Amino acid sequence: MAEPPILTLTGVALTFGGNDLFAGVNVVIHPGERTALVGRNGSGKSTLLKMMAGIVEPDRGELFVRPGTAIGYMAQEPDFAGFETLGEFAAAGFAPEDLYRVEMALEGLKLDGAIAPEAASGGERRRAALARILAEDPDLLLLDEPTNHLDIEAIEWLEGHLAASRAAQVIISHDRTFLRNLTRRTLWLDRGEMRELNQGFEAFEAWRDKVWEEEDEARHKRDRLLLAEGRWAVEGISARRKRNQGRLRRLQSMRAERRQEIARAGTARMTFESAAPSGRLVIEAKGIGKRFGERWIVRGFDLRVQRGERVALVGPNGAGKTTLLKLLTGEMEPDEGSVRLGVNLVPAVFDQNRAALDPEETLAETLGGRGTMPTDQIEVRGRGKNVLAYLREFLFAEAQARGPVSALSGGEKARLLLAKLMMRESNLLILDEPTNDLDVETLDLLEELVAEYDGTVLLVSHDRDFIDRVATTTIAGTGDGRWTVYAGGWSDHLAQRPEPEAAAPAKPRRPWRPEPKAEEREEQRPRKLSFREAHRLEELPGEIDRLTAEIARVEELLADPDLYARDPERFRKATAVLADRQARLAAAEDEWLELEERREAVGG
Repeated sequence: MAEPPILTLTGVALTFGGNDLFAGVNVVIHPGERTALVGRNGSGKSTLLKMMAGIVEPDRGELFVRPGTAIGYMAQEPDFAGFETLGEFAAAGFAPEDLYRVEMALEGLKLDGAIAPEAASGGERRRAALARILAEDPDLLLLDEPTNHLDIEAIEWLEGHLAASRAAQVIISHDRTFLRNLTRRTLWLDRGEMRELNQGFEAFEAWRDKVWEEEDEARHKRDRLLLAEGRWAVEGISARRKRNQGRLRRLQSMRAERRQEIARAGTARMTFESAAPSGRLVIEAKGIGKRFGERWIVRGFDLRVQRGERVALVGPNGAGKTTLLKLLTGEMEPDEGSVRLGVNLVPAVFDQNRAALDPEETLAETLGGRGTMPTDQIEVRGRGKNVLAYLREFLFAEAQARGPVSALSGGEKARLLLAKLMMRESNLLILDEPTNDLDVETLDLLEELVAEYDGTVLLVSHDRDFIDRVATTTIAGTGDGRWTVYAGGWSDHLAQRPEPEAAAPAKPRRPWRPEPKAEEREEQRPRKLSFREAHRLEELPGEIDRLTAEIARVEELLADPDLYARDPERFRKATAVLADRQARLAAAEDEWLELEERREAVGG
C-alpha cells in the first residue's frame, strides 16, 4: 500500500496586481518522489516552491504538510549574520558526529568553507545554502535552480547525491540533462493551471507539443462553430425567435469562453543577423600562456579557429575559462605566445554577470539610452523600430518597458540582454553562460539560433545538453593551465579523453571547523560496536546484494518501452518499487559504511 503524501496543496491561488498568477492548483508529493517543476519564466514556479516551503501564503486554498516532515528549501538570499565563514553557516545546528555530512556536501559542491560571507560571491553563498540543506537530509527537498554557479563536475556530483537520497524532491532547473537524469514525474505550471505527467522530464517536450497541438485543433473547431453560429444568429433567428433562445445562450457562452481564454505565450522572436563575413581565419593562438602569481591559468596552448566554427570551453570553476576567452578575443594580453585575430570581425558579447544591464534603468532605456520612452524609436540592425514593439518580440509587456531592470527575474534579464545583443549585426558571438535562468522554450530557440548562425561562436557553458547540440569543437581544461582540444560536443569529448589516473584522495583541510576541547575529544572517541551493531554489520552485505538484485529485476521490467501503454498500473507500481528499493539500498550502504568505519577506528 502506498504511503500517504507528505505535502498537499489543495486549490491554491495567488494574485498579483489584481490578476491570478495561478488558481485552483493542486499538488500532491509522496515520499521519495523526484519531480520536475517546469513552466515559462514568470509563470510562478519559484513562488509555488516558496508556498510549499511555507514562506508564501496562498490567497486561497490550503497547504498540508504531514506532521514530522522536515522540508529543506534553498533560500535565494540566505542570512549569514553571526557566521564567520561559509563552513560555519553550513554546519550550524549539526552535532559533531554529523559534521562529516557537511564536509561531504562542501567538498562535492567544490566550496571552500573557510571563505568569509562578506568576501563570498553570490554563487558561493548559494552553494553554502545548498550544502547545508543537503547535509540536513530532510524528507522533502525544494530546489530552485540548484545547478546555477556549479561546474559540470559539481553538477554530476549533485546528480549522484540526489539520485541516492531518500528524500522527495521538487526541482526547478534550466539544465535539461540534470532533469532528465533525476526526475520521474513532471508538473507543468502553464497559464495559471497545473498539468501533471507521471513520467520524468525526458517525456516532457513531446507531451507539451501534443497538448499544444490538441489545443490548437480544439480552438480551430470552436472558431469554425462560432462562425457558423454567428451567421445563423444574424440570418436565421427571426423566423423562430422564441424556439431558439437556448441556441443563442450557447452562442453567447462560447463567445464568453473565448474572451476569457488565456492566450498561450508565444516564443520570443529572437534572431541573430550576421554582418559581412569575416576572414576565413578567425583566431590563431600560438604557445599562449597566462598566470596570476605562481598559478598558470593557460600555458603552451595552440589553437586555430576557422569561420563558422562553434567552440565550447568547459572545465571546473576556477580553471580559467573566462580568462582563456578574453585571451582568445584580444581583451587580455598573454604573458607568453601570441594571438592573431582575423579581419572584419564584428563581435557581440553575452556576459554571464549581465554587466551590460544597469539595474536602475528601465527596459526601454536599456535598449535606447537614458530618457528613452516606450513610444520612442530605436535602431535595430540598421532599421528604425518602436522600442515597445521590439520588447514585445521578446515577450515583455508595456508595464515592464517602463519598469526598472532590477524588477526582472533572472530569466527575464537574460532575455533582455539577448534583445540588446541582437539589435546589431555580428559575425562573432561570444557567449559566457548564456543558458542560466532561461526557460525550456527560450533555450530551444537559442540552441536553434546558435546552431544556424552564419558566423563564429565562442561559448562558455556548464550545460551539457546545450554544448552537445551546438558545439563543433570542445576545449577542456583541467585547472592546472593545460587545455585540450576535442572534436564535437560534451559527449564527444568524454569519449575521446584518456582515462584519468587514479590518485589517493587527499584529506581536505577544514579551517572553518573548530578544534574540540579535551573533554569533547574524549566524548567523540569511537566506541566499540555493540553486539546488535556487530550482528547488523554482518547482515548488511547480504541485504545490499538482495536489494541490488531486486533493483536490476525492476529496471529490466521498466526497460520494456511498451509497458506504460500496455499496463499503466503495473508501470506505476514498478516505478514506486524501484524508488523504494533504491532508497533502501542507499540507506543500507550508508549504514554499512558508518559501522565499518567505527569498527576499523576501534581496531576490531
